[in-house]
Amino acid sequence: MRFARRTNWELRPNRFSQALDAHFASGKRLLDLTASNPPEAGLRYDSEAILSAFNNPGVLEYHPAPKGLLSARCAVAEYYAEVSSRVADTAGVASCAGPVSLDQIVLTTSTSEAYTYAFRLLCDPGDEVLIPTPSYPLFEYLAGLQDVRLVPYDLFYDHGWQIDFYSLTQAITPHTRAVILVNPNNPTGSYVSTTEAMQLNAICRERDMALIVDEVFLDYTLNEPKPSFAFNTEALTFTLSGVSKISGLPQMKLAWAVVSGPEEIAAGALSRIEVIADTYLSMSAPIQYAAPVLLQQRQSVQGQLSSRVRTNLEELDRQTKGTMVSRLAVEGGWYAILRIPRLRSDEEFVVALLEREGVLVQPGYFYDFRSEGFIVVSLITPEQIFSEGLGKLLRFLG
Repeated sequence: MRFARRTNWELRPNRFSQALDAHFASGKRLLDLTASNPPEAGLRYDSEAILSAFNNPGVLEYHPAPKGLLSARCAVAEYYAEVSSRVADTAGVASCAGPVSLDQIVLTTSTSEAYTYAFRLLCDPGDEVLIPTPSYPLFEYLAGLQDVRLVPYDLFYDHGWQIDFYSLTQAITPHTRAVILVNPNNPTGSYVSTTEAMQLNAICRERDMALIVDEVFLDYTLNEPKPSFAFNTEALTFTLSGVSKISGLPQMKLAWAVVSGPEEIAAGALSRIEVIADTYLSMSAPIQYAAPVLLQQRQSVQGQLSSRVRTNLEELDRQTKGTMVSRLAVEGGWYAILRIPRLRSDEEFVVALLEREGVLVQPGYFYDFRSEGFIVVSLITPEQIFSEGLGKLLRFLG
């Protein structure tokens, strides 16, 4: 049977996945420092409120609404009103022209689907989208399924992560349709700065390109609150987020895209993306009726997750002080990057650590790091497991 070329993935398990399967089969204890599933991280949820949110007679009715039900989009708009109120100055990072309107919001089942909408809207087969490296590995599959070509641009590290604009501009061709940003980036935890946002807007305006901005970790800042690109009016912008990270509810498939930019261009994009959304028919009524309650859960969940992140960062710094391991600067998000001695490949290191110590970390190549000597750990790992696993990792290196 002949399958489409876009599905010609490498499906054979690599050495890392084979080692992990073998560890699970052995029944040995695993200290998982990659845990990123909030419902499994020992958090407290208001289960009564969440379950009651689905007890709505509206779920038995069908009212087609391509962009999403009004009540659900109102809840998303209220979230952005709060984001705007807690940031004193949005100038430069996002030209703020008032609150996000209901017409700008398009609900999706996931941010993956929101990417699909943006790719379908902007790109013909073979067109290109620029993607940061290092960054999250899912993008390759999302773009490939839409026959879109990803072209990398670099983030470089110098007392913090920054966009390499020479790399970005060199990557632009006549087929480039958009630039993807992750704000803050996963796994670097770096936000787009005011100066960088201004440069990106200028580049996109001059070359008729769009910005696709993934802000699922926006709220998890270690310092002052950061502005959202949802208010950006300088270039056509698709701002993506959802309750998976905002409320720590990845099992509740509720996400969205906020479309903004110059008025005429944004209006043209919205009229077309509404047809795309209408064609997919994907948002279910129960999850939309529950949206206000699910978004309210962020009030307690974010505090718990932020506290966990800070506690684990402090423990990480305490244990690595004076060792061969260093932590790269992080501004937000759930992850930390560790620089380790390059005595072997990252894959060889993580496999050996798993087999000998029962500690699981992610190798840097998962995120397209350009060189060896980097591993990634999750900062929402339960504190006791994080401390014990980190101790074993350092002893193993020693």
